[in-house]
Amino acid sequence: MSTEIRMRALAVAMLFAGAALPAAAQTEPGDPRAGLRLSATWCANCHQVAPGGPGPSTDAAPTFRSIAQMASTTSMSLRAYLQTPHPSMPDYRLTREELDDVVAYLLTLKR
Repeated sequence: MSTEIRMRALAVAMLFAGAALPAAAQTEPGDPRAGLRLSATWCANCHQVAPGGPGPSTDAAPTFRSIAQMASTTSMSLRAYLQTPHPSMPDYRLTREELDDVVAYLLTLKR
């Protein structure tokens, strides 16, 4: 096995090991309240952003709670998704602080 392949495998293993740490050991940047406000402004046209809150007129987009409940939802996966343009979503250009806030809010919806 080449050194480059070993280094890549080690990097991937470290990422997975970091994702498995208990939530208490991790500090997540961002303000969940600001993330809720941003989400209510930008995302509520398509998503139900708060449990029990108003939602869009169709169910074409998943609720934020259902997104948070997905096993694949992590801080890293949310950041990657929100920074990648998708044809079914508007291409919001979130600042780093806005991204931190929205991710922090979404993670509060995980059980």
